[in-house]
Amino acid sequence: MSETFDVHEFQRGIIAEFRANGGRVGGMFEGATLALLTTTGARTGRPRTVPLGYLEAGGKPVVVASAMGAPRHPGWYHNIRRDPAVTVEAGTETYRAMAGIADGEDYDKLFAEVVAQEPGYGDYQARTTRRIPVVVLHRLDPAPGAERVRGMGDWLVEVHDWIRQEVAELRRQVTDSAALQLPRPRLGQQLRAHCLSFCSALGRHHGGEDAVVFPSLARQFPALRPALEKLAEEHKVVARLQDEIQRLIDEHDPGDPRRLSDELDRLTAELDRHFRYEEATVVQALNATAAAPEYH
Repeated sequence: MSETFDVHEFQRGIIAEFRANGGRVGGMFEGATLALLTTTGARTGRPRTVPLGYLEAGGKPVVVASAMGAPRHPGWYHNIRRDPAVTVEAGTETYRAMAGIADGEDYDKLFAEVVAQEPGYGDYQARTTRRIPVVVLHRLDPAPGAERVRGMGDWLVEVHDWIRQEVAELRRQVTDSAALQLPRPRLGQQLRAHCLSFCSALGRHHGGEDAVVFPSLARQFPALRPALEKLAEEHKVVARLQDEIQRLIDEHDPGDPRRLSDELDRLTAELDRHFRYEEATVVQALNATAAAPEYH
């Protein structure tokens, strides 16, 4: 390769040929399956498009950050670590995706499948001491002719809405009981029964996120880690508020009914802010990576 070789100019030529010929490229890439991946520059914030080998592994489209066995990861890989939202052009189709980084056993299986299809990637790995990443392209748009599948993010929003309704109902019971002057034993029993159901559900919900959902997202999408850490800390704040409300309900101090009302207002505001932030940061990634659970 000559010292005057311009890799960027070479890539621009491939990109132009790809787009002009419905995803087909000649020359050294004759017969190869390529895709164009557009990322957001980690330093510039500008769109960056690169041609890459495009495979299917584990039932999903993947690209490989091989850089032909170079000692450093390619620039596009650093971009997706900062912002996993990408645009993929494959053949004549263009779709949005979340670029997830394979890890652990998933990585081992995917890389083995990649090498089985294209042995050259094994040669690239032999040239470098870095582990060559496999990046899974989780579609955000349904494939042509396919219906949109209800995702885990959709389910999360539904859970949030249910919890919001439960807190509002608990707040209504406190307000109505004051107006109706319900007997204290009856009110206390009513509030305890309602809170037991909703508080335990909220605790399980946050516990599942902390133990399973958030670690999985953080491994696949490093850009989400700061937001996930913030959400996990907020879970502790919500848990403390829950404990205080539970204690007030258990004690049900008739001399201080306003305190229970105030604590419920605090919990309502904290939960709503927490849920809004969570929905803005993780719903798209959840929808892209997992279908909603089915309950019968």
